[in-house]
Amino acid sequence: MGSAQDDLLGRHWLRWLLLFWAVTAFMLIAMKWGAIHWFALGDTDDNLRMAEVRAWLQGQGWFDLRQYKLDPPGGANIHWSRLVDIPIAGLILAIKPFFGGVLAEKWAAAIAPLLALGGAMVALSLAVRRLIAPSAYPLAILILVCTTQTMGMFTPLRIDHHGWQLACLALAVAGIADPARARGGVTLGIATALSLTIGMELFPYFALAAGITGLRWVIDGAEGTRLRAYGAALAAGCTLGYLLFASYANRAPVCDALSPVWLSAALGGGALVVGLSFIPAKNWPVRMALAVVAAGLILGCFALAWPHCLSRPEGVSPELEELWLSHVREARPIYRHDWRIAVPLATLPIIGLIGAGWSLWKTRGTERFIPWLGVGLMALSAAVLLLWQLRAGAAAQMLAIPGATAIGWVLLPMVRRSTNVLMRVAVPALILLVITGSAVRMTVDAIPTAKPGKYRKAVSNANRKCPTLPALRPIALIPPATILTFVDFGPRLINVTKHRAIAGPYHRNGEAILDVQHAFRGTADNAHAIVRKHGVTMVLICPGMSESTVYAAEAKNGFYVQLRDGKVPAWLEPVALPKESPFKLWRVRS
Repeated sequence: MGSAQDDLLGRHWLRWLLLFWAVTAFMLIAMKWGAIHWFALGDTDDNLRMAEVRAWLQGQGWFDLRQYKLDPPGGANIHWSRLVDIPIAGLILAIKPFFGGVLAEKWAAAIAPLLALGGAMVALSLAVRRLIAPSAYPLAILILVCTTQTMGMFTPLRIDHHGWQLACLALAVAGIADPARARGGVTLGIATALSLTIGMELFPYFALAAGITGLRWVIDGAEGTRLRAYGAALAAGCTLGYLLFASYANRAPVCDALSPVWLSAALGGGALVVGLSFIPAKNWPVRMALAVVAAGLILGCFALAWPHCLSRPEGVSPELEELWLSHVREARPIYRHDWRIAVPLATLPIIGLIGAGWSLWKTRGTERFIPWLGVGLMALSAAVLLLWQLRAGAAAQMLAIPGATAIGWVLLPMVRRSTNVLMRVAVPALILLVITGSAVRMTVDAIPTAKPGKYRKAVSNANRKCPTLPALRPIALIPPATILTFVDFGPRLINVTKHRAIAGPYHRNGEAILDVQHAFRGTADNAHAIVRKHGVTMVLICPGMSESTVYAAEAKNGFYVQLRDGKVPAWLEPVALPKESPFKLWRVRS
C-alpha cells in the first residue's frame, strides 16, 4: 500500500505473523475453554485419533494402526498414518509429567490443531507475498480467521488430520507462487508427499498442481528446473512417507492411502517428469506433445497395474453405500443442503474466483500471470468439487483466500486516500465484511427462521448431551464390556471409557458397520444373532441422536425402534442409570 507501516509489515513479516498466530490461538483457546475442560471432542475422527495415540503410547506398534477396541478381538482396520499422531503424542509426553495424563490429553488436543494453523498461516502468507505484495499477508490472515469450514479444521480439539492436510495445501499454493523455480518445485513436491502420507482426501488438488507444473514447462522451457525439482521431491518424499509411516495394512495394494499403488505412481511419475525436463525441446508444441505422451504413459500404466483403483477409493459395497455412506451429510453435494448452509459456505469461493480472474487480467503479460493461473485453477477445482461433496468446502475456502485478498488489496488503498473520516473508517469495514464473506453470513443469520419443533429439539438435545463426560460417567464406571451401539457413537465410547464397540464410521470395516445397521434395522432375533457373533455383552442407545433418526425413519419396526419404545426382548435385561441420563442400557443375558 506504499506506507512506512506497510514496509515494516513486509520486512518483519515472520515476527508479525507469529504475533497474529499467538493472538488467534489465545482467542480460540478462550472460546473453547469449556469444551477443553470437558474433553468435548466433537467429531468421530477426533475421538478415534486420541484413542489411536493413546494405544500407541501404551505400547501398540508404530506400524500397527488397527483399533482393537473396535470390532474386537481382531480390531478395526484404520487407513490413517502415524504422522499426525506425532505432535499429539509429543505434547502429551511433554505435559504429562507436570499435570498428569488427563490434563495432558486435553491440552494436547487443544494445542495440536493450532500448530497446523500456524503452518497454514506461514504458507498462505508466503503465497500472497509472492502473488500480491510483501505486506498483503495480514489481510489474507484476516480472511482466513473469518472462514467457517476452514477455521473449523484448526480449532482446539480438532485433532483429526484435515487441518494438517489444509496446511499442506496452503504450502502447495506457496510453491506454485514461488518465482524461484527449483525452490518452488521442491516445495510443491514436499507438500504433495506430506499430504499423501497423511491421507488421500486432497489428492485431486495435488494432481491438478502436478498438471499445472507440467503446463508451466510447456509454456516456458526454462520451467524445466521447477518440473525436475518437483518430480525428484515428490518421488523422494513419497518414498520416505511410505517407508516411515505406511501401516501394515497400507502395504497391501489399497486405494485409500499411500500404499504400493500410489507409491509406484509417485516414483514412476516423478522419474518420468525428471527425465522429461532434461529433453532439449525448443518450442512449445514439442513440449506439449511430450507432456501428453508422458501423461498418457502415467495414466495407462496406472490403469493396467491397478484397475481396481479407477473407481471410488473407498471401495465400499453397494449395500454399505445405501445403508450408511449415503447418509453421511458431508458426503452430499452442496445443493442438497439447506440454503442457510450452502450460501454462506459458497460465498468466499465465489469471491475468490472473482479475485483470481481479475488478477489474471491485471497480470497478463507479466511473470505473475502463470502463478495466478495455477492458483485460479486450484480455486476453481475446489469450487466445482463442492457440487460433488460438501466436505470440499474447507479446501474451497482456503484456496479462495489469495483471490479475495487481491480484491481487498486494490479496494482498501482507494478508500484510505479519502479525506472523509467516515469513508476511511466505515467503508473499509464494509469491504472487509464483503471480501471475507461475513456480510452474507451475517445477513443469512439475521433472516428469521421457524422455531424448531419438538422433534428437532429432541434430536439436538440428544446430540448435545449423549457424548458428554457427565452423561457417560455412569457407563464408564461399569466393568469393561463389548457394547452394541450406534456406528457414529463407537469412537466416543472407546475414547472416554474402557468399553469396546463393534464399529466406527470407517469404510474399510464394512462388515462390522453393516452388522450394526442390520442389528438396529432388523428384528430382535437378527440383532441377537449379531450380538452373539461379536461377543456383545451390553446394548446401548441414545434415543434421538442423529444416526438413530435414520433407523427410525427407514426401519419403523426395527430393533432400535422397539428398544426406544420399551419393547425389549427377553434376552436383554435393563441396567439402571441415573434418572437424568439420556441413555438406555441393557445387559445381554447369559
